[in-house]
Amino acid sequence: MTTVEKVPATSYQQFMPADRPVQYLAPDGTGVDSAARYAHPSNERLLEMYRSMVHGRRFDQQATALTKQGRLAVYPSSRGQEACQIAAALCLGEQDWMFPTYRDSMALAARGVDQVELLGMLAGYWHCGYDPTSYKVAPQCTPLATQLLHATGFAYAEAKQGRDTIALAFCGDGATSEGDFHEALNFAAVFRAPVIFLVQNNGFAISVPLARQSAAPSLSHKGVGYGIGSEQVDGNDPIAMMAVMDEAVKYVRAGKGPVVVEAHTYRMDAHTNADDATRYRKADEVEGWLARDPLSRLDSYLEAQGLLTDELREQMTVSADADAAALRAGMNVDQDVDPEDLFRFVYSSPTPGLTEQRNQVAAEIVAGELS
Repeated sequence: MTTVEKVPATSYQQFMPADRPVQYLAPDGTGVDSAARYAHPSNERLLEMYRSMVHGRRFDQQATALTKQGRLAVYPSSRGQEACQIAAALCLGEQDWMFPTYRDSMALAARGVDQVELLGMLAGYWHCGYDPTSYKVAPQCTPLATQLLHATGFAYAEAKQGRDTIALAFCGDGATSEGDFHEALNFAAVFRAPVIFLVQNNGFAISVPLARQSAAPSLSHKGVGYGIGSEQVDGNDPIAMMAVMDEAVKYVRAGKGPVVVEAHTYRMDAHTNADDATRYRKADEVEGWLARDPLSRLDSYLEAQGLLTDELREQMTVSADADAAALRAGMNVDQDVDPEDLFRFVYSSPTPGLTEQRNQVAAEIVAGELS
């Protein structure tokens, strides 16, 4: 059995959670005093971040509208979490992989996944909707925390084969209460798997508030317990998110082991379109988070720096609207669905039971056509 060198006991101390979430921008977009633990992203990258956030929010708005029109069965909005998802996507290299949850559609769009394909699963067209290998994005995962194990195993296998690949595993605060979360962190720590665990702490696991889930000083401290480099960051501060994620990527790629990043953020809309958020949170709480909107925050900063003009802002808005129009058109094209696909890709060779089910469905279809 091949042995793998373990992390020295003190190495995790190179990446310890700050006492308060790392922040570079105040809610109004002005700069704040910072210990400058992490390098400030360049102006060019911040403009790219802003452009991707404009597109991401427009995509989210369009997907929500498609749900109301009956084109999607369900859609979990991530409005308010743009900075978390897009900073994470933009900080990866082309060779790296993402392992997303059901709420990380903005990250997938920023990664370049075709938007129509991205929504294919939610529309019921296909099991995943896109080719994971083409985009280096695993299927969006609905069961809580299972993708963390997939990411860890994949990253470990890539490292064993000498490939320079990082796996970025997304999860929410609710997932940190699952056993899979702890198993993934422990395995990743022991075997130094090159994984970044990005915990988007948006305050609720559906309707369960964070205070009912954990008594830890922060969710990032859970990584410390496993000997993993960890940090907490203001997830609605685009500059802080990019700065921390840049450092996390650098740390993991240098072979120092995995990292846990907890991003403090908030989902502005309900858990999904089937959820009534007014039953478990108050309007003034939502209003308070609206004042910390990540998009307007970066907008104000870039404008104050002379980097964002009305003309450039309009260009980005028009481009995002064009993408939304293309998404609408694509989702309004009826897909040809082959019932055989329900059985074709379950096993490489169908089992007797699967064959029996396939034949039963085929017979029912024929009977329906003849009736």
